[in-house]
Amino acid sequence: MAGAIIENMSTKKLVIVGVILLLFQAFSFMVGGLIAPSPTTAVHYLATKCVDTVKTHHKGSKWFMPWGPDQCRKIRDFDEAMAKRIEANNIVFAVHIPLPNREMSAWFQFMLVILQFDIAFKMQNQIEDGSLVTMDVGLAYRDSTLSEWTEMAHSIEHRKLSCNFTATKTYENEGRYYDCDLLPFMEVGSVAHKYYLLNIRLPVNERKKVNIGIGEIKDIRLVSIHQNGGFTKVWFAMKTFLTPSVLIIMIWYWRRITQMTRPPVLLEKIIFALGISMTFINIPVEWFSVGFNWTWMLLFGDIRQGIFYAMLLSFWIVFCGEHLMVRATFLLVQMAFIIVAGICACLYFLFLCFMVFQVFRNISGKRSSLPAMTKARRLHYEGLIFRFKFLMLVTLACAAMTVIFFIISQVNEGHWHWGGYTVQVNSAFFTGIYGMWNLYVFALMFLYAPSHKRYGDEQSSAGNSGEEIQLTTTITHVDGPTEIYKMTGKEAQE
Repeated sequence: MAGAIIENMSTKKLVIVGVILLLFQAFSFMVGGLIAPSPTTAVHYLATKCVDTVKTHHKGSKWFMPWGPDQCRKIRDFDEAMAKRIEANNIVFAVHIPLPNREMSAWFQFMLVILQFDIAFKMQNQIEDGSLVTMDVGLAYRDSTLSEWTEMAHSIEHRKLSCNFTATKTYENEGRYYDCDLLPFMEVGSVAHKYYLLNIRLPVNERKKVNIGIGEIKDIRLVSIHQNGGFTKVWFAMKTFLTPSVLIIMIWYWRRITQMTRPPVLLEKIIFALGISMTFINIPVEWFSVGFNWTWMLLFGDIRQGIFYAMLLSFWIVFCGEHLMVRATFLLVQMAFIIVAGICACLYFLFLCFMVFQVFRNISGKRSSLPAMTKARRLHYEGLIFRFKFLMLVTLACAAMTVIFFIISQVNEGHWHWGGYTVQVNSAFFTGIYGMWNLYVFALMFLYAPSHKRYGDEQSSAGNSGEEIQLTTTITHVDGPTEIYKMTGKEAQE
């Protein structure tokens, strides 16, 4: 009678499969660490203070360039503006992205911009508690240095200041700068153009208390973050290679399931759904973002990852035969994404440890009944127990590797020097973890697919030795659960 491949595979073959998967895992880390560049690049900009001499800012028809042949009229600081009687409403902070003699590319995938104010301390113009900065922001683009700027977006933005003054607030310390937090500014989901121009105004209206009590702003600094084109190409190549690999094993897995004389059990359906979600993540639709302006690509990627991790969690709940109910209330106020991601990674690892502990406890309960079994049945269950422990340890190793590389990628400067090679730690983290989850799903569908192996010969030899054999494999009857499902579920506790 046929069982799952993991139940019938010999220890030698199982070790060979494990070694092959380990080699592919090492290769996925090497691709990111040795071939791909750093995943992202951060470029710092200092906004140029332009003067709107013709006062056309209310029409939104003029764009101010910080440099080049059509550059704007500039001032060094606000003291010069006061000396020339230039009002704050006529000052435009201009930033050209990228820097001179460079251009953006669709391979950059996205552009995230964060903002920081340089605010000087003045006794008569201090930052008030809960102060809000109002910005009139315009974003334009063009694909040639000779073409006109085209408006891409225009908005009135509000940002709450969070600044500390570490020195004593006295007249002697006037002119020293506040320590202000970075502020999220904007995000472009697709870098479809070569040049971008930001024009930022800080309108002042005393009657409506607009930009009152925000201190003396001296400069505006921006940091533009985008994905490196070289990393994007390596990432797309991995997705293009892994998509047919997981798709083929998924079709092969489901074909074997449908060939059975019974309907698939819940565990088999969950594994198949996990394969579908992994394939959904792998499909390299990002190739189209290179040629089309798909600004929703980042949101689409987040949705795909959410579906995959939801299916992964469902698989573990079903696999371990337990029911998990979580009731919690989270209050996350101004918490950085990196902290949330780290906490989630640690909690997920602890969850896996708990589930593996539950499985080991169930297996231990099953082991206590081994002496009462026949020799053939006992050998069969001992082999199953070994395979379960092997799978559990592999799962824990994958989860631990994820957490370790996540921590290393955050505390490390981003690369290691290893002899004559430079290892990009962050790139290795992304490609390695991505390859690991693909290999994990691949291994699940391969090992839990129905086996064509039969036990007729073993039963004949055991029968000649005078022992009665009642060997329970994957299918005990037409619609019965698998031995794996029973061993890891509540039936193993009886």
